[in-house]
Order: sequence, then C-alpha cells, then structure tokens
Amino acid sequence: MSSQETPRRATIADVAREAGVATSTASVVFSGKAKVAAATRERVLAAAAELGYAGPDPRAASLRRGRSGIVAVVLEGHLRAAFLDPVTTAMMDGLTDGLAELSAGILLIRDEPGEDGSALASAPVDAFVLIGCSGRTRASLEVVRGRGLPVVVIEGDAGGDIPRITLDNAAAAADVARHVRDLGHRDVALVTLSLDAERERGLVTQERIATATVDVTIDRLAGMREVFPDAPAISASGSLIDEGAIVGRMLLADPATRPTAVLAQSDLLAVGVIRAAEELGLRVPEDVSVAGFDGIAVDGLGPQLLTTSVQPAVEKGRAAGEQVARMLRGEPGITQHLTCRFREGTTTAPPSR
Repeated sequence: MSSQETPRRATIADVAREAGVATSTASVVFSGKAKVAAATRERVLAAAAELGYAGPDPRAASLRRGRSGIVAVVLEGHLRAAFLDPVTTAMMDGLTDGLAELSAGILLIRDEPGEDGSALASAPVDAFVLIGCSGRTRASLEVVRGRGLPVVVIEGDAGGDIPRITLDNAAAAADVARHVRDLGHRDVALVTLSLDAERERGLVTQERIATATVDVTIDRLAGMREVFPDAPAISASGSLIDEGAIVGRMLLADPATRPTAVLAQSDLLAVGVIRAAEELGLRVPEDVSVAGFDGIAVDGLGPQLLTTSVQPAVEKGRAAGEQVARMLRGEPGITQHLTCRFREGTTTAPPSR
C-alpha cells in the first residue's frame, strides 16, 4: 500500500471473522436488536477494538433511507438447479459477506425477463449482481441498465462501463491440461459446460464455438485447447454429476476410441465421468485419468482426491458485494481479477498404454 492510499476501513465481516462468529451475530451486537450471550458480546467487542471498528458506517445507514435495502442476484436457468452447484453456494456466501456493511437483503431472480421484463424492470431493489453473461443475461443486462441502477457482473463480459469480477479461466484450464500432458497423455477428450442458453449436449464443433455465448465455457475451452488443440470435446447440458456420467459413457464406452484422459470443465462433471468409468469396469487413474475445475468439496470419490483447478468462489462473491457497496456510496465500481490454484490429486497418472 502506498503512502497516498487510505487504509481500508474494517467492516463488520472483518470483526466477525476475528471473533470467530457469524456476521449476523456480530451485527446484532452493534444493533442491539436481539440478546447475545455476554461472552460472545465481549469477544465481538474485543475484536472490534483490535481492528479499530467503531460501529456500522453511518454512510451505510444513510443508503437505506429511501431505498429498498435489497440487492438482486440474477442467475441463469432454474434457481433450484443453480444451488445444486457448490460453487454458486460459495459465491452467495461471499456476496452476503461483501454486503454485510449495508445489511442488505438478497433477492434471487432468473435471467428470463419475459416479454415485458417484469421482474427485472420492476423489482424494488437498489442494485443488481449478474452471474455470468450469456446471450440471455445480456438481454437482462439491458433491462437493468435501463433502470440506472448499479450493476456488477461475475465472470462475464458486459461491456467496458460495467464493473466485473473476473477469473483466469483460460490460464487455469491450461494449467490442468499441461499437467496431464506432462504425465504423458496425448489422447485426451474434453467435457465442457454449456455453450449457450440452449444447453445442448453434443459434440463441440467449430460452428457451435462460433455462436457460443457463455464466456466461462469459451475461455476454459481455449485454455484446454492451447495444450491439446485437436482434442475432441462434448458439451454437457449443465454442471451436474449425472451429466458428467452421461457424457463419460459417450467418451469411454468404445475401447477403440477411448481416450487415456478426460478433462472436465467442472468438478461435478469430472465426478460423473469417474462414475461412468467405474460402471464400465475402468480404474481411475490406472486406466483413465480424470481432472476437473473448481476445487469444491464433492461426495462420491471415496479416498480419491480430484486433480483440479481451485477457484476462489467465496472471494468472487465477496468482491462483487464490496463493489455493489462502493457504487451505492457513490464511488465508481472497479473490475477485479482473481486467480485459481492448480491442485494435483490422485485421479491423474501416466497413461498405462
């Protein structure tokens, strides 16, 4: 930090972490709206003193005067399906943390505005956070921008004037691919996330790539093909274990065309591929190596640890929440770029043939 920069003001979320309590518990201590155990109260106040936190930012209170106190989160597809993905859950935890200083509520909206864009055009909210930016969410973005409210996009290109929280998807996917190449694999197949709002499962062709609208899928595919330019790819209809199993069977059923390694664009898809391999009597990684992307805690692997790229999902959400708070204070939103970390697991090994 340079001598010209102003130190970041401690937030209630910082106090909660220091005290080892939930953000909501720390908030209650300062609001006095509910009883808190004396020991907990003392721990929170001690943490606040240590961090120099004197109480809620008075600017935050002023924000709520004449506002709804609600931030809308626009998700693609069915909300129930979205929350089957631990990455989304982690992002929402981070977003709640980032908005803690404002004590804002969160409203979840699907990115299908309909004929009149009713939900997006009329929802009583103060700001919007868009998850991804496919062709469908770009239509939603136009409705939102028409309202003149602050907007932050997580992992999607929404235009130069919209602050974004971005991830090094291409570079991180290339890291995983290089690891597999360095193990000696040359016959590799790819399993991608959805290419567009149609969520079609099928072979990824140049024609489909040319019309693809989901930036995350495009970027991760670019990273994979930087290392394996000729690797065949199949798009899944969603980031689900069952989808990974379906695509895995398509790739592994025929011994004559079976790859020695499969790279999946999410950990859930990778686990599905592993299940398909096991159903076919194949051992992972002895007969086929499998790698994913996300770094989530996932059931169904037993003692195995998935080789993957660990993304900062909580930090993505927290960064978006912090930018929303900045914009509601009248400060300009800032685009932030986060990076992933490669993790070697036990699901990849040199090819057996």
